[in-house]
Amino acid sequence: MELREYLGVIRKQWMILVLCATLTVAIAAIMVLRTTPTYASKATLFVTVTPTDDSAVSAYQGSLFSQQRARSYADLVRGEAITRGVIEELGLSMSPATLGSKISARVLPETVLLEITVTDTDPARAQQLTSAVSAQFATFVKELERPNAQSASPIKATVIDAPTLPAKPVAPQPSRTLTLGLLAGLVLGVAIAILREVLDTSVKTAEALTARTGAPNLGVISHDAEAQANPLVVHLEPRSPRAEAFRQLRTNLQFIDVDRHPKRIVITSSVPSEGKTTTTCNLGLTLAQAGQRVVLVEGDIRRPKLAEYLGVESAVGLTSVLIGRIAPEDALQPWGDIPLDILASGPLPPNPSELLQSRAMELLLRELERRADVILIDAPPLLPVTDAALLARMSDGAVIVVRHGKTSTDQIETAVGNLTKVDARLLGTVLNMAPAKGPDAMTYGYGYGYTPEGGRRRSTSRDGVGVRASAPTR
Repeated sequence: MELREYLGVIRKQWMILVLCATLTVAIAAIMVLRTTPTYASKATLFVTVTPTDDSAVSAYQGSLFSQQRARSYADLVRGEAITRGVIEELGLSMSPATLGSKISARVLPETVLLEITVTDTDPARAQQLTSAVSAQFATFVKELERPNAQSASPIKATVIDAPTLPAKPVAPQPSRTLTLGLLAGLVLGVAIAILREVLDTSVKTAEALTARTGAPNLGVISHDAEAQANPLVVHLEPRSPRAEAFRQLRTNLQFIDVDRHPKRIVITSSVPSEGKTTTTCNLGLTLAQAGQRVVLVEGDIRRPKLAEYLGVESAVGLTSVLIGRIAPEDALQPWGDIPLDILASGPLPPNPSELLQSRAMELLLRELERRADVILIDAPPLLPVTDAALLARMSDGAVIVVRHGKTSTDQIETAVGNLTKVDARLLGTVLNMAPAKGPDAMTYGYGYGYTPEGGRRRSTSRDGVGVRASAPTR
């Protein structure tokens, strides 16, 4: 992934970053509130060696020796000899190890200065302990470096900066802790966002869809939260960008094969809820509005929706014709003042696949071809059942509707494979429910975007309230 792609992932999944940052900052705040304040008091000791004479060489050698000794002493400050003496002197009720854990020492670089620090939850006790440790250490050095009982120690540790009473705690540090919590949350959020993107195999671009299927992408339809309630956007909002996208789909479909325009077209998908029925309805409307004679066939006789979306009766339809109960011309229902007829599903049969691959279905399609320029068949998804593949084999080809960000590449490849197995032609694909805003936005931005005065939607139901369109009369 390039930097631009990483930034796109962060923009798209910014909510994950916010949640992670909020969580880690909250954890950091709890840690700050639950941490007992700790105070530190410091003392500085000067380590010297008594020179053997007054020469410069002796003084220089003494300085080097003092530095070496100071580095060694830094490790001894926390020793039991020092801590036990402090405990006895102050009458403390703690072990030498516990006191040692409160003490730290370091030699200032290139000097003979030894800095001793003692921490405690009580600032006064921290100062008292530092003072006692410094005094005990000075006495310890004097005894340690004495060559014999009669001679004085040539090395001295003298306190030059006495410990002071600390005014504010050294821990916790709210600003530092909260900042680290924020940074940790952002890093965690970015990592999760990138991991989700890497593991996400859904299709998000028309180019990726073409690469997976080997068929042209015929259109990109933007997402509309109200599409389920008001599916006929071409009829309700003819000037909207989404309606224009369906008209673009109509144009691209007509240029698939300029020498032999496909007449029988199956509209299907890989899995349910990808918008195939909505696509069928709106594509049929745009074709009919352009003057072509169109028949919409409800080929999904397992879960029919087309008649409901178009506001026509479904009691009589495709299955009624296939079993010979009614003639095709009697089952067709005209829609509006455009050359559009609807063949609803009819009664739901117990054997959908057998009916759809029957001789009667082929004869019906031939009859419809004599009546129409284009036949659009709304078929079931390709993965759950074989109905769509059977219908595609009897047609001029299929168009697969793919839902943006939901349909996986494996599902798409399996769907294409199901068509290939029956020697059915894949005419192209439609990328549906693409975001209209954000980093994945794929709308064309025609800029028409205005609707009739008085509201965003126009209902065509008789009572003015219904969520599905009623069929306009011719």
